[in-house]
Amino acid sequence: MFESGFANQPTSVSANDGLELHGAFVAAVNRCAPPANKPTPQERDNCLPYLVAELQALTDVRVIVCLGSYAWDGALRVLNALGHTTPIKPRFGHGAEVAIGPYLLLGSYHPSQQNTFTGKLTPSMLHGVFARARELAV
Repeated sequence: MFESGFANQPTSVSANDGLELHGAFVAAVNRCAPPANKPTPQERDNCLPYLVAELQALTDVRVIVCLGSYAWDGALRVLNALGHTTPIKPRFGHGAEVAIGPYLLLGSYHPSQQNTFTGKLTPSMLHGVFARARELAV
């Protein structure tokens, strides 16, 4: 996020280290880490009202970056709850872009160890998605 101008420093090590986000808000589809880090659809659906409320409170959101297909699906459900629907469910993929209502969803593979250690997601790929988000948000 630092490289694309959303953060004032490249790393954060504590709550008091001076990190500031500019033009970005970090949210999650799920609010807790479930057993084995595998949330169920019911756990996701239980948490979605919180994400709906956050998006309603943030009046200047134009771009939503979804880190992984789970986040992509959650974002689609949140936008549907806000009355923004699509006739066909947009497919997730790295670099996917879709306009839904006043928002543009961008997809990225999740930056998990499974994806980064195998090279499925590289730092330049992730940076590219955030650079595109910055370009679209301006």
